[in-house]
Amino acid sequence: MAVENTSLMERVALQKKRINVSPKRQITIPLQFYEELGIGSEVECFVKDGALIIKPVHDIDETFAVEILHDLVKQGFQGEELVAKFKEATGGFRKAVEKMIEEADELAAKITDDGSSKVAEIFGRED
Repeated sequence: MAVENTSLMERVALQKKRINVSPKRQITIPLQFYEELGIGSEVECFVKDGALIIKPVHDIDETFAVEILHDLVKQGFQGEELVAKFKEATGGFRKAVEKMIEEADELAAKITDDGSSKVAEIFGRED
């Protein structure tokens, strides 16, 4: 069975909802989508392939931030220099993650089957 070449978001997003746009160009995100995506006080918005994409903005994981801070303190940074190094260290993550997602979408677009042949290869077929 062939799988249509679609992005990961299109394959995962099974539910659609039509929403109104106010005269001030405002929209209300349906509660189920809001909760499912864990949207906080900010979203990122961009146009891709003729579609408006709205993605939640998630702050850096607190545990990860603590790891970075511990490492910077071990390197001897403190005060304003520590703050500057922390901003520098965390600033590149967003771009790196966005690039990884973009590359994953490109790879997913090249998938021509549903993976059943690989499953059969690993587990065998029951006839």
